[in-house]
Amino acid sequence: MSRRVVRQSKFRHVFGQAAKADQAYEDIRVSKVTWDSSFCAVNPKFLAIIVEAGGGGAFIVLPLAKTGRVDKNHPLVTGHTAPVLDIDWCPHNDNIIASASDDTTIMVWQIPDYTPMRNITEPIITLEGHSKRVGILSWHPTARNVLLSAGGDNVIIIWNVGTGEVLLSLDDMHPDIIHSVCWNSNGSLLATTCKDKTLRVVDPRKGQVVANNFEEPVALQEMDTSNGVLLPFYDPDSSIIYLCGKGDSSIRYFEITNEAPFVHYLNTFSSKEPQRGMGFMPKRGLDVSKCEIARFYKLHERKCEPIIMTVPRKSDLFQDDLYPDTPGPEPALEADEWLSGQDADPVLISLRDGYVPPKHRELRVTKRNILDARPPSGPRRSQSASDAPLSQNTLETLLQEIKALREQVQAQEQRITALENMLCELVDGTD
Repeated sequence: MSRRVVRQSKFRHVFGQAAKADQAYEDIRVSKVTWDSSFCAVNPKFLAIIVEAGGGGAFIVLPLAKTGRVDKNHPLVTGHTAPVLDIDWCPHNDNIIASASDDTTIMVWQIPDYTPMRNITEPIITLEGHSKRVGILSWHPTARNVLLSAGGDNVIIIWNVGTGEVLLSLDDMHPDIIHSVCWNSNGSLLATTCKDKTLRVVDPRKGQVVANNFEEPVALQEMDTSNGVLLPFYDPDSSIIYLCGKGDSSIRYFEITNEAPFVHYLNTFSSKEPQRGMGFMPKRGLDVSKCEIARFYKLHERKCEPIIMTVPRKSDLFQDDLYPDTPGPEPALEADEWLSGQDADPVLISLRDGYVPPKHRELRVTKRNILDARPPSGPRRSQSASDAPLSQNTLETLLQEIKALREQVQAQEQRITALENMLCELVDGTD
């Protein structure tokens, strides 16, 4: 009698669990725009979600610790004149985020560590080069300030955000709309999918398609009959791929190995509510003391719910086999070095003592970079004028003016709140 041999894997028993209700982010008006992006981006400091906004596009940025009900007057990041379609945090600076919009522009924003009092309306830089909507953004994994964008004009543009210059433009490779773009681990190649049902591997610096004739898949896995778009998230440290169906209510995950049959089904996390989008936390933002190997941020219609993937272990000690060294926030190359043909693997860090994101991360560059510091607004004053002490009368006058302005702002806020409440009552009355 033959005995069935069970495949050995430390990830066989990975299970998903939704966070408690008080750890969710409530009362967020998630965008209803019809686009196949994840609508959510997360890093160890912030959670960003594309939201509904009148008069243009906007997204909200929340500190990770700010759970619970979100104030309806919480400041937004606004500036686009049409809906925001995609957002992506810079992997080398947790305070920098890029947004792409239906208005054909890409904007790069500096998010302060504190919660601002007003909407953030001024980007650090606006990148203009696409002729149609921009729906895909992806930062280079190892080179500083290198950002990829893909638009409805079937063009991929690679930017140096630090100078606002176009490094590369890939114009004639895709005959139809580009569905997704992904860098390899060191940023030397791109993989793209297109509406023409062709997967291409591209060398962007040579401007060549190096592979596109994939006749037979290594493994074929039939998912279901749903027509929702699948959002794949791959963790190279554990070789697990997570598939989240947009409009679905489940997350399926598989382990990838080097031996046939290559793809091994692990489990499915299911819940009652369908997901409108999904954010995926980088490895350095996980809680290693709880054997957490992945964390998702599931978007509902009016909230965002963390979902934690855990490997059950009895020991409270650091699990070396679950947490190999992982890419950290330090870039391995400058933009000019990458463009000249250099490649470098990501700079790895250990998670043994956990990862604490820095409060302020300076961007070290070889030449002036617009992300380092923004110029002061208003005319410059001479050194003698700026050093002159203020008289007591002048100081008192300034304080009185500030007090009067603050009272005026508070009165206007109360008036705006009252008008919003009246508008809500009118809308509810007409429904």
